[in-house]
Amino acid sequence: MIRKPYDIPKALVCEAWLHVKADQGAAGIDAETIERFEEKLGDNLYKLWNRMNSGSYFPPPVKAVPIPKKSGGVRILGIPTVADRIAQTAVKMRPEPRLDPMFREDSYGYRPGKGALEAIAVTRRRCWDYDWVVEFDIRGLFDDLDHGLLIKALRKHCQEPWILLYVGRWLKAPMQTMDGQILERDKGTPQGGVVSPLLANLFLHYAFDLWVARHLHGVRYARYADDAVLHCKTLRQAEHVLDCIRERFQACKLELHPDKTRIVYCRDINRTGDHPEVQFTFLGYTFRPRKAVDKYGRVYVNFSPAVSRDALKAMHSAGSEAALRVGEGAEDSRAPQRQVERVQPGVVEGEPARSLAKCHTLQQATPDWIGCDAGQCIEARQGILGGGEQFEEEFVGPARVVVPLDRVQSATREINALRLSVRPETSRVV
Repeated sequence: MIRKPYDIPKALVCEAWLHVKADQGAAGIDAETIERFEEKLGDNLYKLWNRMNSGSYFPPPVKAVPIPKKSGGVRILGIPTVADRIAQTAVKMRPEPRLDPMFREDSYGYRPGKGALEAIAVTRRRCWDYDWVVEFDIRGLFDDLDHGLLIKALRKHCQEPWILLYVGRWLKAPMQTMDGQILERDKGTPQGGVVSPLLANLFLHYAFDLWVARHLHGVRYARYADDAVLHCKTLRQAEHVLDCIRERFQACKLELHPDKTRIVYCRDINRTGDHPEVQFTFLGYTFRPRKAVDKYGRVYVNFSPAVSRDALKAMHSAGSEAALRVGEGAEDSRAPQRQVERVQPGVVEGEPARSLAKCHTLQQATPDWIGCDAGQCIEARQGILGGGEQFEEEFVGPARVVVPLDRVQSATREINALRLSVRPETSRVV
């Protein structure tokens, strides 16, 4: 019997198929749908597993699909084939259980058990405690990720050769446009790939999250993928923070979006200073001064979030489309959402695909060739965490003590203590 170079459990590929089937999604360049793939499920899964085990699996080009942006223009999604999504899911399931606990608590995007509403709630609370906000967006994050730095970060935490092999091949897989043109890629990871969000979070963990903790002491932030806000005490500190993160991303071969990066003053009843920017939009919510009424019936100005106008327009548009579909006899009122989910699984937030815990359930849902026991399902998720501090010192830099920029904060706190403040928790927004 010829021994294959890699030992990938059949159960891992099988469970990956269940996740892909649950998420549905559009067909790739081969036009093969989930239903067509399932017609010969046993043969298709065995062929994929066999090729991955032998190291002979090469991902086909991803299908380029233009999606309109709310702010104008288009975003190019890279849609893999069904078989390639299964392979990516199998690879993602292996390192994710040990990578996710390593990510910092202020990272909310594409993580199990975390979401946008948690980031909004944290940002709302911190806008009451900090007077200034630095809002930024990374231009073309998924298109411009540096392959060398990304593989370097992955190698620190993952020693399985087959994972490194296939991630490297996915990063270099070409993209095929709607007119059939093949575009080679030497940077970035397709937005639409199953493994791309995990790779982006790993990259930004070192490029931003860990770097902020080491170099910008006392600065709090919330990040959802390539969107983030940082909270500062003074304008001078905010300007310094913005200059630092701009230089940091340039060093990591990324660029801040000039139209979506600004310093915002959190104006309310206690903060009455003058600044041209007094509102920002984060994850579909606009934070700005709003009229509010406390429990005693007193009207005051509070800095708080509400659904943005663009998000409301999108909701009304989706609702109108859903009503039209129902009027035409559609059975599913969530048709607009499902249409987006079919193009790119995971774009619309929802419950993650349920992982099968019992082996007999796994065997009932898959062909006979699996032949696994419950232990294999657990082994598919286990691995040894890579160590070494050399990578962090090179990528993030050593921790250093930051001298406070302003020495008037104590005086500012004393002045604020003399003001009649209203507790935001006991108020409601009008």
